[in-house]
Amino acid sequence: MIAKAHDELSTDDLAALTALLGGFAGRRVLCVGDVMVDRSIYGEVKRISPEAPVPIVRITRESSELGGAGNVARNLAALGARCAFVTAVGDDRAGREVGNMLARLTNVEPYLRVSRQRETTIKSRFFSLDGHHLLRADRESVVTVSADDLADLERAVASQIKDADAIILSDYGKGVLTGTLAAAVIAMARKAGKPVVVDPKGANYDRYAGANVITPNRTELAEATGLALDGNDAIAAAAGALRRELGVDAVLVTRSGEGMTLVSGANADHLPAETREVADVTGAGDTVVATLTLALASGGTLLQAARLANVAAGVVVGRHGTAVVTQQDIATVLRQSGLVGADQKLKDRSGVLACVMEWRRQGLKVGFTNGCFDLIHPGHVSLLSQARAACDRLIVGLNSDESVRRLKGEGRPVQNEAARAAVMASLSPVDLVVIFSEDTPLALVEALRPDVLVKGADYTKEQIVGAEVVESYGGRVVLASLVAAQSTTATIAAMKSAKSGVKG
Repeated sequence: MIAKAHDELSTDDLAALTALLGGFAGRRVLCVGDVMVDRSIYGEVKRISPEAPVPIVRITRESSELGGAGNVARNLAALGARCAFVTAVGDDRAGREVGNMLARLTNVEPYLRVSRQRETTIKSRFFSLDGHHLLRADRESVVTVSADDLADLERAVASQIKDADAIILSDYGKGVLTGTLAAAVIAMARKAGKPVVVDPKGANYDRYAGANVITPNRTELAEATGLALDGNDAIAAAAGALRRELGVDAVLVTRSGEGMTLVSGANADHLPAETREVADVTGAGDTVVATLTLALASGGTLLQAARLANVAAGVVVGRHGTAVVTQQDIATVLRQSGLVGADQKLKDRSGVLACVMEWRRQGLKVGFTNGCFDLIHPGHVSLLSQARAACDRLIVGLNSDESVRRLKGEGRPVQNEAARAAVMASLSPVDLVVIFSEDTPLALVEALRPDVLVKGADYTKEQIVGAEVVESYGGRVVLASLVAAQSTTATIAAMKSAKSGVKG
């Protein structure tokens, strides 16, 4: 087997992946599998119970999202695709909750089989306010769908498969796909000439025979093959054996913080992890299978699809809870792939808003400051440090190149917005960077509604754009003390003076 390690992407690779990403919009994917409710429960942990050596959690908030195959549908919709979603739920409150959450998703058309023989799975995860995972509690009954349920699900699949560009089987081992449904869907897909991607579960993969791609994680691959997976070569060998046994085109092994291994034919491609910091791996496999399938449906090669899925996984594990990624999230990472740190901290406006919503759910105080930040100097560093000290999370609004040019004149900025953003994102006080094209950040402040607005003390409160907005809802304006004799304009002037004084 020929093994290849892939690190940095070439300019041509990035261009091809970006173009492939643009083809996601409007693709139709049929997703079949086990749906569940993912509850995230946050609370304060200040003491240990006197009854047992366990923490006492004072619950402050909780939220629910679609989990399992439902999270695959969420990711497909977030990536701009249309999804026909076939699943079974119990005749219970959680099943009705699933129906309501699906109804609120745009571009998702659900086909729910309500079964009295089933209980809808609920996974409850308990977190401290700072995001540390404390406990998971599952409520479920693993029951293979009945003959009547199976017939209804098969009819739903048959009615949708002709319109699908690709099919996903999302198996969480809760009974929807553990019987004969998986094999039936694969047979229908092969007859219709549609690719099938499987996110597997359990030790017996026979029901997946004939699919196109299978995406086990490292633990699942070990369970399915009974082989020790010590190192790249062992993982590639096990994946190759599984590929041949099932007659599939490829096996993509997800390896958490170590990236992915794609085995197709005689090739094994090892892709390093794209994330710098892991916050939560919940649902990362759902993001991988959604992105991979859309890339294949859009005409990408297996390697291109795996690369995009790898980038998407790197984004989603940096977020808490059952999260999704967007085309913009992936595009941002691709644009900034050569700039250290920028892939995690650079966001567009919608991406920043999503982060702010999540931070607020965690009870965190959000701060905002802005500027051109053309040549970073000690005054900037001091401002950012003071701003971060006034909040829990700091967002920096960065003027675009055109905006800087209008404000500062020709010859500015000295560094383009990508370089300025990369430098800003590399600074530890900064949590997010967002580029804005207007002359002032007023629209950004109005959208983000930061708890704290920070500017240098060379401004008065009356001069600070957005100050009235922030104070109108109870926010705070902070004037950061200045470092003497530090400014970008003065630095540029000194450079010009020094240059003119150089003799040839």
